Amino acid sequence: MSRNPVTVPALQRKKDAGERITMLTCYDATFARLMDETDIDLLLVGDSLGMVIQGHETTLPVTLDEAVYHTRAVARGSRCTHIVGDLPFLTYQASPEQAIMSAGRLLKEGGAASIKLEGGIEIAETVRRCSQAGIPTMGHIGLTPQSVHQMGGFKVQGRDEEQAEKILQDAIALEEAGAFAVVLEGIPEELGKRITKQISIPTIGIGAGRFTDGQVLVIYDLLGLDMSFKPRFVRRYAEMGKMVIEAAQAYCDDVRGRGFPNADEVFRKTG
Repeated sequence: MSRNPVTVPALQRKKDAGERITMLTCYDATFARLMDETDIDLLLVGDSLGMVIQGHETTLPVTLDEAVYHTRAVARGSRCTHIVGDLPFLTYQASPEQAIMSAGRLLKEGGAASIKLEGGIEIAETVRRCSQAGIPTMGHIGLTPQSVHQMGGFKVQGRDEEQAEKILQDAIALEEAGAFAVVLEGIPEELGKRITKQISIPTIGIGAGRFTDGQVLVIYDLLGLDMSFKPRFVRRYAEMGKMVIEAAQAYCDDVRGRGFPNADEVFRKTG
């Protein structure tokens, strides 16, 4: 598929025109190459890799070196999609200077086009400083996985009016600080709609209802690779976990039954 690279201004034009924005997580070059054959707008190299790839219970153990490694792999496989590198826990919270250095590594070493960090009003100055340094920055509010212990688990946020107003003010603060977009995770649909109308930058929802400017899913969830995990907001577009198991078992059966390799699959020295 031939298309122009997706840029920050292009994403804003989509919001302004009422066009929907699509984002998936991605962690390696193989999936990045496959996604480049679609018209996905953004690939997020999320710190969700800690749970999806590494098998942790939360995203907290992911290091900056690991984030750079996976971002670089995705960048090698992608030509057109906009790559967002996720800043892991404690790589930006200490100070704006720490955030700039960490974000710079994702752009310089990882090949990301922008970065994402979690938080609202409390990190607005960090977002401002990153933006002033020429680093396109995406916010992330609502259910913020790096604050899972503070929130008491992966729970929907913004159910009461006080909390909803706080999340709305977080979104406004991020826009004013220079964020080019904001992820809204795990909030009621009406709040997602309210924020999307209130701010002029794109909103990308995950478990935030139908009225955000775009949607993001973890690619492993979309493909059904983890058959034990299916939150309500996830739609599986394939059941590849079952396909992988069946293919691997068929291979085992063929090897043990001497059906693989056959005569046509044997390398022969010629000449």
